[in-house]
Amino acid sequence: MAQCPHCEREVAVEYRYCPCCAEPLRLKLVELFRGADEDEHRALRVSHYVQERRVRFSVWDESGTARAAVSLDEDGAARLGAFVTPRRSKSQTLIDDLRALVRR
Repeated sequence: MAQCPHCEREVAVEYRYCPCCAEPLRLKLVELFRGADEDEHRALRVSHYVQERRVRFSVWDESGTARAAVSLDEDGAARLGAFVTPRRSKSQTLIDDLRALVRR
């Protein structure tokens, strides 16, 4: 059993919302990324479970079936984010970055 953070009543762990007060029992942010090139028929779904401090990645095929999944803790997800973020040259400034975004 879990406890609702709003009304403090006991709630079965399988519930997403408290049956007594309708408070969400977990905050999950989800983003879907379509594959590129030969993977255009696949998608990457990224779910960030805020209270649980973990991020789950799942690969979906053209039929809408998850084919693989892996979870990272928030530190691992931050490392992944830093890895895929383009590096700025030492001479490039934040103003240069903003100008480039406006030109797009």
